[in-house]
Amino acid sequence: MGGQGAGRRLAGRHPEHHIGRLLRLGVLWLLLLLASPLAAQTVAPPLRDYAIDVWTSRNGLPHNSLRDIAQTPEGHLWFATWEGLVRYNGLDFTVFDRSTRPGLRDNGIGALLVDRQGGLWISDSRGNVTYRSNAGQWRVWEHQANTPEVLIQSMQMDSQGRLWLLYEGKGIGYLTPETGIVYQPPPPDLPLAMSFTKLVVDAQDRVWIGTLDGLVLRDNDGELKRAPAEWGVDKGLTWPYRAPDGALWIVAGERLYRVEDDRLVLVHSLPGQLHMTAMLQDRHGDLWLGTENQGLLRISSHGLERLPAGLNLPGGRVVSLREDAEGSIWVGANGGLYRLRETLFSSYTERDGLSGDYVRTVFEDRDHRLWVGSASGLDQQTADGRFRPMPLHNRGGKAPSVLSLAQGPEGDLWVGTFGDGVYRLRADGSLRHNYDAADGMPGGNIRAISIDAAGVVWAGTQKGVVRIEGERVQVSDVPGMPGGLITALEHDHQGNLWIGTIEGIRVLRGDHVQSIDLAPMGGGRSVFGFHQIGDAMWISSDRGLYRWYKDRLSRVGLEQGMPVDTVFQLVPDRLGNVWISSNRGVLRTDMATLNAVADGRTPRVAVERYNEIDGMANAQANGSSGPSAILRQNGSFWVVTAGGLSTVDPQRLQRFRERPAPPAAIENVQVDGAPVLWEGPERNLIPGGRRLAVSFVGLSYLMSDRIRYRTRLEGLDAGWVERGPQRSVEFVGLPPGDYTLHVAASHPGGAWGQQEAVWSFTIQPFWWQRHSVQALIGLLLLGALVALYRFLLQQYKASNLRLARRVDEATFDLQAQTVHLQALNQEKTELAERLARQAEAFERQAREDALTGLANRRGFDETLSRDFARSQRSGHPLSLVVLDIDHFKYVNDTYSHSIGDLVLKEVAEVIAAACRDSDLPARTGGEEFALLLNDTRLEEAAQVCARLRGLFHDHPDWAGVKGLRVTFSAGLVELANDDRTPALLYQRADRALYRAKSDGRDRTSIG
Repeated sequence: MGGQGAGRRLAGRHPEHHIGRLLRLGVLWLLLLLASPLAAQTVAPPLRDYAIDVWTSRNGLPHNSLRDIAQTPEGHLWFATWEGLVRYNGLDFTVFDRSTRPGLRDNGIGALLVDRQGGLWISDSRGNVTYRSNAGQWRVWEHQANTPEVLIQSMQMDSQGRLWLLYEGKGIGYLTPETGIVYQPPPPDLPLAMSFTKLVVDAQDRVWIGTLDGLVLRDNDGELKRAPAEWGVDKGLTWPYRAPDGALWIVAGERLYRVEDDRLVLVHSLPGQLHMTAMLQDRHGDLWLGTENQGLLRISSHGLERLPAGLNLPGGRVVSLREDAEGSIWVGANGGLYRLRETLFSSYTERDGLSGDYVRTVFEDRDHRLWVGSASGLDQQTADGRFRPMPLHNRGGKAPSVLSLAQGPEGDLWVGTFGDGVYRLRADGSLRHNYDAADGMPGGNIRAISIDAAGVVWAGTQKGVVRIEGERVQVSDVPGMPGGLITALEHDHQGNLWIGTIEGIRVLRGDHVQSIDLAPMGGGRSVFGFHQIGDAMWISSDRGLYRWYKDRLSRVGLEQGMPVDTVFQLVPDRLGNVWISSNRGVLRTDMATLNAVADGRTPRVAVERYNEIDGMANAQANGSSGPSAILRQNGSFWVVTAGGLSTVDPQRLQRFRERPAPPAAIENVQVDGAPVLWEGPERNLIPGGRRLAVSFVGLSYLMSDRIRYRTRLEGLDAGWVERGPQRSVEFVGLPPGDYTLHVAASHPGGAWGQQEAVWSFTIQPFWWQRHSVQALIGLLLLGALVALYRFLLQQYKASNLRLARRVDEATFDLQAQTVHLQALNQEKTELAERLARQAEAFERQAREDALTGLANRRGFDETLSRDFARSQRSGHPLSLVVLDIDHFKYVNDTYSHSIGDLVLKEVAEVIAAACRDSDLPARTGGEEFALLLNDTRLEEAAQVCARLRGLFHDHPDWAGVKGLRVTFSAGLVELANDDRTPALLYQRADRALYRAKSDGRDRTSIG
């Protein structure tokens, strides 16, 4: 049975198969016709619109080469690396290797597979296979004497439950829990010694194996052979891929085939010398292709796409591809991990042809052409979506900085600039005239232009409002007009001109000016934009939104639920949404809610905020220019930012808002700070009186840091307790009994997830709380009371005869007891004093480093938290230095650990000598020290570091070792507004320390 026989079996068919195939094709075409409207709605965006996130060993991966990626049903992502198995929850990486418990037999992970029960299969570089069940139980099948001790490159499971294994260069085998590993050596005439990393099992349980010299098949008769010769895939790199829909694909060179009725059908032939190394068919039916050295490709309705240049993605071969449950594409390469995710916003930057990324204004003319003004000039969008610069130059021959745009009734485009006046362009972009000082145009900024119904152009300058009629520029002389910087202009439906300044609003109504003072209501001063909706004029300012309606002013600001003070532009869309640009992202609400709050019918407005994680080029939208945000005629919203131009189609909003709630998962459980094995069918028994801490996570990878949580502890809580973004809960002193903890998660503004994390446990009683012990104590007490009663009765009868003598004896005894009690009381007092002194010593030892006498990490953390809170309240400066002794391991290894301890003591003495009384030096671990500098600016702290470095350099013969020189590297930071917690401040200092070490050590890096 050779290759030709295999070809006959694969190609053979019966006449009835033709009829069946025609019927299947007819049904398929009918389904495609019916589903076409739905399919049109779920087409993936162009590749350039995906947001990309990158992880490497700098971000917590133990190794940059990712051989495989898997996702288990509860939502965790798993990565196979050369330094262990990695689990990811969207925020943290957890590594499983030979050092962990449970541990692996080898750190080099070859392949991952999730079976139908949700268990995870793991292969390694020594021929071992490990299984982790969905309940967290681990089992290992080690390689046997008759199985290769090499890397298992790929694993697939057939319909019989056999796990097929591809040994690197050594053939294949399969594993069943009952029989273990069954190995099948390769015949000498097959190229399995050059096996590639791909093995698949098709619907008929045939095993297909990729090699560097053609495709190999294991048919159902168990024979290994080459693929049919008529397929023409017997040379070069060829490998199989089975798509989620069950289709079998063959990748051969630059060609992609699909196997249909045991025949190869050429689907795509890609141009260029491509070596494809990975493939994925996503939920849209698009094909993602990883290559050896040309990155990632996609074949979709947009054609053959490549990622834009200049993204600085991990390089090398793309080894693995995976689409997660939320539709994101994960790419494992030799140089790291990256993820492509669809975002609500799309963005345009210099990569797309913009002259500059600092965009100030955007405008759509009546011919649907988009114009973009930036600090680097004026651009126009072309039909292919890219931008081209307009040939606009100032007197110095450079492109002007464009701040405002408008279109006149004749179609001319009016362009306001920074310092170069106003340009008037024809519809084709050619210059008609430049209005500057020679025409009477005041110098400075032209931040706003508005054109009235008569075609008169009104421009806002730094010296008030000017009118441009024909070739004449005239400064408005109407009494009451502002004479300073103009930040916004807008004509309302009645022809009145609304003028925004840095001192409120002026409204030119015919020949008189109305002044509207915002300051009494919320303190508003600077006005950045106007937008009329019906009879109401909405005003964007530095104190939120104002509404002028029926000669009455109302406000929607921070106090009413707006997340920021300063907003630039309000733009309603056609679906009822209102989009608001700000320095801290784009805000979205609805018009009905805004009006209800402005009317006083609703106390607060609900707002969603979008930033870079949602696809914006930059969260800082620009304002004080016009227009800074628009709604195009196709219904899309566009906004200018400090990092490019961003846009969103409101029709896509509902699909993103209906994103399923993230499933909740418990990450770990600790009792008194020690981790416990909480997974498994057995109910956990927790001793009474312990501190129980449970960490959990919502398994979404799109907005991991925004997920909100709630918990309910059956047996204690009457209902759900909302935790906000807090990812852990702690219980102390729970009464004995049975408990079940429920955890649910939700996206911001979304529904709570139905897939809860549930963990049941029992708090055991103390020995004296057990019912049997309590009953025994009760019986003993009752017996003692009876015996006491009988004894007292007998004593009473006998006491009448000896009363006098007993009174004397009792008196003597009482006196003796008094003396004894006084002595006992004195001993108690002395004991209490000794205990107090010991407690004070223990308290000091708990916060003091035993070796150096400095504060330890606990003492330092407590002081940092206290001084952090004090500095935030008072506004006093606070600086933090984290320093690390350079090459300290060399000192230990060369001179002994005792010399190292002496060095640490001397380092502590030098640091302490350089500190003020208000400073806190501490040893935070090993050779790492920290210095907390109260009321110290960054520059003063830098001087302290320099002085300390000088003391180190001047210190001779450290630890008495002649010629021993000790230096340190330090990270220095000052408390900033973004440091919301002491941990964030410490992390910045730690990152600065890392840079100091990377830059050569013996230096201070400022973070």
